Order: sequence, then structure tokens, then C-alpha cells
Amino acid sequence: MPSTPSNRVPLFIRISSGTMLTVSLLIVSLWSAWQLAAWADFGYTSGYRLLNIEQHIQTYGPQNRYKPDFQLTAPSQHKRLFSDIADAVQHGGRGLESISYQTVKDETHTLLRKPEVVHLQDVANLISLCNRIAIFSIMVLIIMLLYYRKQGLSPPKPTQIALGSIIVLCLMGLALFIIGPTQTFYWLHTKIFPDNHQWFFYYQDSLMTTLMKAPDLFGFIAGVWAVIAILVFALFQYAAYKIIR
Repeated sequence: MPSTPSNRVPLFIRISSGTMLTVSLLIVSLWSAWQLAAWADFGYTSGYRLLNIEQHIQTYGPQNRYKPDFQLTAPSQHKRLFSDIADAVQHGGRGLESISYQTVKDETHTLLRKPEVVHLQDVANLISLCNRIAIFSIMVLIIMLLYYRKQGLSPPKPTQIALGSIIVLCLMGLALFIIGPTQTFYWLHTKIFPDNHQWFFYYQDSLMTTLMKAPDLFGFIAGVWAVIAILVFALFQYAAYKIIR
């Protein structure tokens, strides 16, 4: 049984501990959802069909100025190439330079140019940083759950946690709508990646961008991630409430 009634804990402590619990729970949920999405290759097979990426490759593959005959590859190979990229960035960028495709002429070419490898390595480094933040958040979440149980604090109800998170997400969504998704996408890239590293690639210069039909696929992936995150967050907040109770 709880040893200390929650109303004996100062209001500031209850608010700050509730904030830490909610924020750590949200970060862990987002991270877990990302891992699940990565395991499923971010739904690329479905995105490939919905965004008509095969036709996109047929259009821009012949226009590439550096890599030949990408249009002479099969959809199964496109999906394998994306999976190889996703796997590489999830594992610190390992193997990016060796990713290659084979045409019907039985010719093998590396998929990525040096600027693309550098950019994807930046993405891998960012994911590694997010992994460390997630591990720290897991530790904070465990500490907060134990603290709530020991102090006898009444846990935030799932509806309260969900409402607070929905408000934050709605504000972020409103800001995204006002600024514009494309402008936000470009602005984030200028702030996240090094100034001297290329991150914008024309279809005619990059098979990576062609393969992903960027930025269309990124919007699709964001949607997949959001759906999984909502489900994971609901599950985690219910579990946290039960653990504290």
C-alpha cells in the first residue's frame, strides 16, 4: 500500500514529477514506434504502391547524370535497396557505401554517390543520438514509476496524459500547417545537419531521392510512425497507470 498520501506532497513536486513522467513516456513511445516501423521497413512496400514509385523510377532513372540504367531494375530490387538503406542508418551507417543494384544487363553499380553517403551517415548519427536520448528517457520513466509508487502519489490518469499530449501535438500540427510541411522539412534539415553537407538532391542527381520519391515518401513514413506511436503510447500509458496503482 502507498505510504504517503499524495496530498502531502508539495504541488510543485506533483506537477514536475507528472511532467517528467508524461514527457519520458511520450519519448519512449515515439522511440518504440520508430523501432517497430523500422522493423517493417517503414511500410515502404505499401508506400511504393500508393505513391506509384515504380513509375517515378521509370521516369527519372534514365535522367540520372551519374548512375546508369536504374530503370532496368525490378520492383523487388527497389524494395530490397530501401531496406538496405533503412537497415544501414539504423546501425550507425554501416554498409552504406556497398549498397548496389544490378540491371537486366547483368551490370552491377553502387547505388549511392559520396554526398548521399555523407548525408545518410548524418541521418544515422541523428538516429544514434535519438537512441541515447530514448535510453535516458527509459531510465527516467522507470525512476518516476518507482517514485510514484514509493511516495504514494496518485498517477496521472490515462485520459489526463492523453489530453496533455494531444494538446502538445495539436499545437505542433497547427504550427506545421501554418508554416507549411515542405518549408518545415527544409528548415529542419538546415538546423539539424552540418552546413557543409549536402542534404537536398535533385532526382536527376540521386538514385536515393528517386527511390524514395522524396519528400512524398517521408510524409507517408511520418503517417505510419504517427499511427504506430498513438497505439504504443496508449498501451504504455495504460501499463504505467497500472504499475503505479
